[in-house]
Parts: sequence; structure tokens; C-alpha cells
Amino acid sequence: MKKSIIATALMSLFATNAMATEETQELREVIAEQQKVLESLEKRLNETEHRLEATADQIEVTTSASPFANTTIGGYGELHYNNYENKDAKVDFHRFVLFFGHEFDSKTRFFSEFELEHSLAGDDKPGEVELEQAYVEYDYSETITTKTGLFLVPVGLINETHEPPTFYGVERNGVEKNIIPATWWEAGVAANFKVAPGFSIDAAITSGLKVVADVTDKNAFLIRKGRQKVANASAENLAYTGRVKYTAIPGLELAATVQYQTDVTQSASGVDEAAATLIEAHAVYNVENFSIRALYATWDIDGDEAAALGRDEQTGWYVEPSYKLNEEFGVFARYAEYNNEAGDSSSDAVESTSAGINYYLHENVVLKADYEELGGSKDSKGFNLGFGYQF
Repeated sequence: MKKSIIATALMSLFATNAMATEETQELREVIAEQQKVLESLEKRLNETEHRLEATADQIEVTTSASPFANTTIGGYGELHYNNYENKDAKVDFHRFVLFFGHEFDSKTRFFSEFELEHSLAGDDKPGEVELEQAYVEYDYSETITTKTGLFLVPVGLINETHEPPTFYGVERNGVEKNIIPATWWEAGVAANFKVAPGFSIDAAITSGLKVVADVTDKNAFLIRKGRQKVANASAENLAYTGRVKYTAIPGLELAATVQYQTDVTQSASGVDEAAATLIEAHAVYNVENFSIRALYATWDIDGDEAAALGRDEQTGWYVEPSYKLNEEFGVFARYAEYNNEAGDSSSDAVESTSAGINYYLHENVVLKADYEELGGSKDSKGFNLGFGYQF
């Protein structure tokens, strides 16, 4: 009996071992098969990775070889609605501007600004197509940079930085429009010298203004009417400009510009030589959400003709506090005076008192509204609405 039991147990054990051996063999075959699959997947992944690296290298080579790799495009625009007493209300897409720039290398750059004013240009149309900037900038060193070509004169606050989201008010202020006169560009050469941290000097030799010299013309000796815009511009008399700027204290900007031109009539016959000197100074102070701007500008023009019209002196100034309520809303107020006939003691200055709001849909997209009262030689009041953007 015992022998029979032992025999049965041994047979069961052998059968179990046989089954285990068979299952182990099957498991090994499965593992081996899975190993082959994994090796195949790894091979495919490596091939894919190599292809991706090759594609990326090719894209990098193609991009670096492209003539537009270091070219940038930008621009700005502004739409205005103006409604004043005793004047017809108007809506105007005042400016549509495109910027094109290119970096030739780490020291040499090109900048340009192409503008369409008043939406429509041509014969008997209100607008103009203008090239406002086209110059090459070159770094001679870390402290000296030059410009050659057509560029904005280094003066005032609005002239060099006039994109709509960067200032308050729908229209540019009257002082920087009629006295400075922004936007004002000339052709020539300029240099910027970084004398010390936060202290710089700009110097430029450029083409100059050419004012109307005929005293019977209502525009005679008006500075804004003297802009030639470098369009077959007379260059008998050049202009020499210098500016100092101080920004070493955070939030503070102090600057002053002097320009001298030997004759703003460009040697017109039958009139006195009209040497002209512009002096401009401004200050900007920002502390947290509060900001204040103040600017003064004056022209002194020689010659009997300018003096007879009272336009031998043309002066203006303004002060503008503003407060940013939050990232979306900013409010401002401004008082300004300017007089293009300040040499005539009986002439009244244009007085402007305005206040308004900027609403930023985005830091580069703004809706504007302001109310303005004009006094002195202009007596009117009204409001302006505007929309502007930059990119």
C-alpha cells in the first residue's frame, strides 16, 4: 500500500515538473518575442530621432541662410473723431504706418517708417504717402552709435515716440505740433554718445526747414509750414542740432535740445537772412502710477520780415499730469499755451485746457476720449474720440 502511494506521488511530481517546464519554455518564448518587439521599437525611435535632428538642422541652416532671418515688421495706426463748436464734426483714419527693419550684424541695423496719412492720397485728396524714416544705425563702440539717412530730429517728447499707446490725448498736443513741429524728420548724419550711465549726448547735421518768405502769404514764417520732408528739399542752409539727456534716476527724464539753422528761408531772394535758433527743454517724472510731463520750446528768428509779422519769436509750453488707475485705465489733464506770433506784443497765445481718459484693451491697443477748451486767439471747445494701436 505504501509503495503504491509513493509511486503515485512520484508520478504526480514528474507530471507537475513536466508541465512547469513546458510553461517556462512558453514564457521564455513570449519574453523573447517581446524583446524582439522592444528592440524593433527602439530602432524605429532612434531612426525617428535622427530624422528629427536632421530636419531641425536643415531648418536652422535654411533660416540662417534666409535674407529675411533678421528682418522685422511693425507699425501703428490711429482713428480720430473730432467734434468742436462752429466746426463740422469729422472722422479720419489719421495715420497708417508700417515699420521695416533689418539687422545686418550685431553692429549694423536698418530702420524705416512708411506712412499713409488721412487714408487717401493723390490729386485733390486729403492724404499723403510719406517716408518718415530710412536710416542705417552703426555701433562704433559700446558708447558711440551713429545714424545716416533720413531720421527724426532729436527734440521734444512726441517727435521720436509718437505711437498712440505711448501718450495721452487723441490728438498730439498743440505745442509739439506747431512749435517743435512734430512729426519732424530731416536727412543727414547723427551720433549718440553715452557719456556716463544715464547721461547721453546727441549731435546731428541735417537738412533744414524752408519757411514761406513772402510776407503777404498767411503761412509766412510759420515753423510747421517750413518742413520740407526731404522731398527734393533745398539744402542751401543746413541745420545743426544738439541734445543732452539725463535718465540716471529711475522714473526721471531731463532733456534739452538746441538747433541752429543759418537761414530758414533757404536763401530766398528779396528777404533778410533769417538765422533761426530753437531751444527746447522737457522733464518727465514717473512715480508708481503717477506721471507728470512738462515741456517748453521757443524759436528766435532773425530778419525784418519775420519781425514785421511778429513771428521772429514763436513759443509754447505745457504741463501734463496723469494717473494710471490700473492696467486698463489712465486719466490725464493738460494745460498748454503756444503762440506763433509771440514777437508781437498784441498777439494772443492759443490756450488749451484738456482732460481725458485712455482705456487699454491691451498694452498696445488703446481707446481714447478727451474734452478740450480753447481760448486766446482760438475760442472753441469740443471733444475727441480715438482708437490706436502699435505692434
